[in-house]
Amino acid sequence: MQCESCGQRPATIHQTVIMNGHKQESHLCESCSHEQGKLGGMSAPNFAFPNLSIHDLLSSFLGQQPLGATVAPRAQAEPHCRNCGMTYSQFAETGRLGCAQCYDDLEPQLLPLIKRIHGTATHTGKAPKRTGGLVRKKRELEGLRRELHDAIAQEQYEEAARLRDVIRKTETEIQAGGDSDVVE
Repeated sequence: MQCESCGQRPATIHQTVIMNGHKQESHLCESCSHEQGKLGGMSAPNFAFPNLSIHDLLSSFLGQQPLGATVAPRAQAEPHCRNCGMTYSQFAETGRLGCAQCYDDLEPQLLPLIKRIHGTATHTGKAPKRTGGLVRKKRELEGLRRELHDAIAQEQYEEAARLRDVIRKTETEIQAGGDSDVVE
């Protein structure tokens, strides 16, 4: 696709704006996009929306009111990190935690946010090998429990007994640290 402005170079900047139900597309080369001021000195489009700020977007995720809104004073002390002293409202303003301890100390406030953004608060992706076998053992245990439940539902009691024994062994390995017979 060629640039809509100069017609000479390939269009590398593609922008689609839908405003009030009307769709407007523009396809420009990088040079024409710079000339028209759509890049703002960066290598990606500078998407500016008149009624949307990044703070309003983050505030909606964090369940906070946007800047300028009046907030009633809080009746009780806000939870804070024991290590760095960061409060949840400070996190809501910046979008960043102060230290690793913040995750533990602010967990009750962070879990609903993480669930709202990711859909779950449990990691389901890959785990690095250097973390040892503990994470993999826990996932294996969850799978074994599902298999046990299915075996019982299908009245396969011999398979269920075998799975029960494997589950007990896996639970023992997890309690011992997860690396009893894992070689990596």
